[in-house]
This record gives sequence, structure tokens and C-alpha cells, in this order.
Amino acid sequence: MPKGIFNVPVAKKEPVLSYAPGTPERAEVKKMLEELRSKEVELPMVIGGKDVFTDRKVRMAPPHEINHTLGYYNQGDASHVEMAIDAALEAREKWANLSWQHRASVFLKAADLLAGPYRAKINAASMLGQSKNVFQAEIDAACELADFYRFGVKAMIDIYKMQPESAPGIWNYNEFRPLEGFIFALTPFNFTSIAGNLPVAPALMGNVSVWKPSKTAVYSAGVIMEVLREAGLPDGVINLVFASGPVVADVVLTHPDFAGIHFTGSTEVFQSIWKTIGNNIYKYKTYPRIVGETGGKDFIFADNTVKISELATAIVRGAFEYQGQKCSAASRVYVPKSIWPKLKQQLGDMLATVKMGPPENFTNFVNAVIDEASFDKLKSYIDRAREDKDAEVIFGGKCDKSTGYFIEPTIILAKKPDYITMQEELFGPVLTIYVYADEKMDETLDILDKTSIYGLTGAVFSQNRYNIEKMTKRLTNAAGNFYINDKPTGAVVGQQPFGGARGSGTNDKAGSVFNFLRWVSIRTIKENFVSPTNYLYPNFLPDED
Repeated sequence: MPKGIFNVPVAKKEPVLSYAPGTPERAEVKKMLEELRSKEVELPMVIGGKDVFTDRKVRMAPPHEINHTLGYYNQGDASHVEMAIDAALEAREKWANLSWQHRASVFLKAADLLAGPYRAKINAASMLGQSKNVFQAEIDAACELADFYRFGVKAMIDIYKMQPESAPGIWNYNEFRPLEGFIFALTPFNFTSIAGNLPVAPALMGNVSVWKPSKTAVYSAGVIMEVLREAGLPDGVINLVFASGPVVADVVLTHPDFAGIHFTGSTEVFQSIWKTIGNNIYKYKTYPRIVGETGGKDFIFADNTVKISELATAIVRGAFEYQGQKCSAASRVYVPKSIWPKLKQQLGDMLATVKMGPPENFTNFVNAVIDEASFDKLKSYIDRAREDKDAEVIFGGKCDKSTGYFIEPTIILAKKPDYITMQEELFGPVLTIYVYADEKMDETLDILDKTSIYGLTGAVFSQNRYNIEKMTKRLTNAAGNFYINDKPTGAVVGQQPFGGARGSGTNDKAGSVFNFLRWVSIRTIKENFVSPTNYLYPNFLPDED
């Protein structure tokens, strides 16, 4: 038990380095890229602190250079998932009983490792494995993940300070216990920081995790696990398994000690998981916590008072950074007819300067999409838009997978507001614009709100304060993260807690106390210092004659 009330180091955002020509960080990450490209690694699963190898090796390749081999990972099966659960449960009691400051120390050290000696490696791994340019890797893999860990410790302390009042002669206090059982962390490819946060957030609160990363982000997941082990994470607290989703789900979601899931991924998968949990609810020792951030069909809505250069910049950055493979990426835009000609011209001018290619070339703004399945899906929507009478491809649209999965930044002009690419999440560098009549702004706001099942992020652009208030109120439920005169991406840990509702998830705001509260079960304790000795209350006394 702690022998003092300790002040943790103040949580501060990790500064984003520039990687400009001539800077030491640019030279360091280039050197690391060369080192990682020069060798083939073999990534084991990590279960109970041990490296676990199998006889099935799966090749890893950069999405932008599919003929280059980064290495192989060891594919597991159901037996390895069971092994991971057993290891987590074996570690649970000791980890839960560890004093909170020692839990905090593990992840504060991990943050400093990411910001220091592992910065180049985690960035280079994300650049190669997930085809991120150096800026996208820096803000995600190094800075945001370090922020998740540091602000996670702050959230833990803020929660522990949530204590009730006490009446005279009584002491009331809350204990924030970890959940009974294990947490399943199912993480996506697009953000290395999310992959590193989902198993760790529950662990910070004393839980143990079974972690399955996306098969297209195993390369960087291996580096995250390396960092956590060097930071002193005890064996079995987080167990890394490489197995197919259905195999893992069959084991995890039927286990009596399943206590919760921390998820980021598609809406369809999350809904399937929720349904399976419901069907198996009678099997569990406790009601599992279900925390998920899923899809988005994120919007930008502009009125006719906007500064067009600001709007154009927000569109290009919001839609095409990291190839639009952000759940927050701008995917549909509504602009009034009166500004459309100038906006179209500026968008065309900007896109004409965008360079596309491998992230090892630091001048490339756009890189490859994650895999062939994504490439084929996106290409099919672009090809359809070329043929449909209700749409027109006005910029980009070229697709090439001969050397890597490259899709040009593409803008589709929709001639009706319910065109398919205005509704469905595409998860790639494809943006759809609908031009509305200036006098129909209110009607178009209603259309925007009803067009998509999602409610993740959205942005409005205006220089008219009355319109800004109107749009903000009308779109109250359309986005969990709402931006005024800014792109709908780039939420910062500790500043804009991230998450959405409707079809976009449970809106538990990753990195904030709202999320961390989901990973504890509160026990409230009341101690009476002088206990009563008479069972009767004063009202039972007889009246005096």
C-alpha cells in the first residue's frame, strides 16, 4: 500500500518535431528506416511474458512496396488465445494489488521511452508497416501514444480523488477496483497510438488484457510490446496474440472471466461482437463493459461567408492526410452554390501540387492505402462514380497497385445529397462534395443530419456568428467531436477527448476520465466511528405527559 499521498509528474503534451531538412530527428528516422528495411524480423506472440513461436509464419510487407519483405509474424490459433487468457488471469491478483504509483511508473517510463530512445523506431515502423508519412507517424505513433500514457496516469489519479462526503461520526470513501476477469483489446491498423492505448488503459486501472492487433499493423505492434517490456511491465499483464478475429472471438467471448472489450474498428464488427456478448451474457461472472469507437462519415458544412482558402485547406488536410484512413477523416462536404466555383478552383490548384509515393520520400503527402482489399473497394466506388449519372469524378481517381496500393486523392461531385458515397464509409482518399442552393441552408443541415448512421466528427465553416450558433445547435447529435472553422481531424489527448455516438460507438472519450471509469468497479465503504446501541430511532419515543 502507498505510504503517502503522491503527486505524479505533471502531464504535458509531447512536442511534435518538425523533421525539416537538416534536423537531427530527420537524420535519425532516415537511418532507422534504412536499418529496418535492411533486415527481416520474426515477431513472436508475447504470452505470459514469453515469446511464443508457431509453425505458421505470415509475411509482412509495406503497403507502398508490396514486393519488399519486412519480416514474418507467428500466427496463433485458439490454443494460444486460451493460453493468453490463462496468463492474464494468473497475473491479475498480483497486478491488481500492486500500489498504484508502481503501475503509473511503468507507463510513465514507457512514454519517456517512446519520446526518447524509441521515437525513431516506432515512427519508422509505422511508416513502413502502415505507409504513414513522417509527420503522420510523429503525431500518432510517438506523440499521441506518449500522451495517452501520461494523461492516462493523470486520469487515474483524478478518478482516485473522486470521493464522497462524510457526515459527522462517519467516514465514507470509494475504492476503484479493477474488473473481475480480463479485458479484450481489439485494435485497428490506422493509429499506432490507439493500438498502444486500448490494452494499456484498462491495465493502468489494475486490469489485465488480451491484445489482438490488426493483421496489417503487427509490425508496429511488435515495437509497442518491446517498449512496454522495457518499461518493466510484469509478465502476463498484457498478452499479445496474432490470430484471426473469429478465432479469437470464439474463445474470448465465451469465457466466463471475460470482463470487457476495448475496441476500435468497423461498426459491423462491433455490432456483431455486441450481439455475441448479449447471447452469451448468462455465461459471464459479471456484466462485461463494452467500449468501442467505430466508423464515421464525417462532414464539413460551409455557408457563403467562409474564407475559401481556409475551407480548401481544411478539406485537403481533413480528407487526404494518411490517405483518408482516419475514422475522423472528412468524407462528405456541403458547400453553397455561390462559393463553389472559387472553392473548386482552389481545390484543383492545391491537389495539383500534392505528391504521392512511398513515405521514405519525405516530400510525399499521400502514400499507399493499407492493403489490396481496401484498394479494390475504393477503386470500385471511384469506377462507379465515373459511370453514374448522379455523380462526377472531378479530381483524381487514378488507381495503381502494380508496386503498392496507391489511389490518387479523389473528389467526387454528387448531384444528389443521398448519393452512395455521401452515405457509406469508404475509409480512403475519396471525398464527395454536394453543392446546395444558398437559400436552402436550413434544409441542407437537416439532410446532413439524416444522411448517415454515424456521429463521430464534423466541422462547420462560417464567419457569421449567428450561423455558427444555428449550425452547432442543429447538428447537436451529428458528431461527438465538433469543429468550428477547423478540419474534423486531429483530436489531441487532454484537449479534445475523442469519440462519437450513433453508429460511431459508445462515445467513452479515449484518454479521458470518462474512458478510464469504464475499467473500474467502485466499492463504497462506510465506517461508523461510534455505532448505535439502541435500535429505536427518536420518533419511536413516547410523548411526555
